[in-house]
Amino acid sequence: MSSASPRPIVAVLDTNVVIAALVWNGTPGKLMARATEGNGIALASSPALINELANTLVLPRFSNRIRESGHSVADLVTSYSQLVRLVDPRDVPRVVPDDLDDDHVIAAALAVGADYIVTGDRAHLLPIGQHQKIAIITPRQCLDLLGS
Repeated sequence: MSSASPRPIVAVLDTNVVIAALVWNGTPGKLMARATEGNGIALASSPALINELANTLVLPRFSNRIRESGHSVADLVTSYSQLVRLVDPRDVPRVVPDDLDDDHVIAAALAVGADYIVTGDRAHLLPIGQHQKIAIITPRQCLDLLGS
């Protein structure tokens, strides 16, 4: 009798986590590697979040790290876009009082039926803790849930 592998958790990564995964080593990179390998986690995003990623990666503070990686911003955005399940939320609810961009993270998570939103945003998203049964957690907490 074969046992079915458990359903992967579905997560939406906040742009700060995606950038950390693409540009630096560390916990976010390990989390994205797990998703790339299909190892317990599936990622979702939205056109608005992909656009935010592209617009943020071109900021001067990332240029040296991107150049050192040997990739272009377009390469990084394309590879991430191909990794995620793209969803297009019909509505973007106003949830995060001081950051309209974070509402797009929540909208994508709601549209895909995510289990988790993964963020490093200690000012806006993490304090919410949960939205409609979608837990808002750090990359470390997510890796811990995956057994890493």
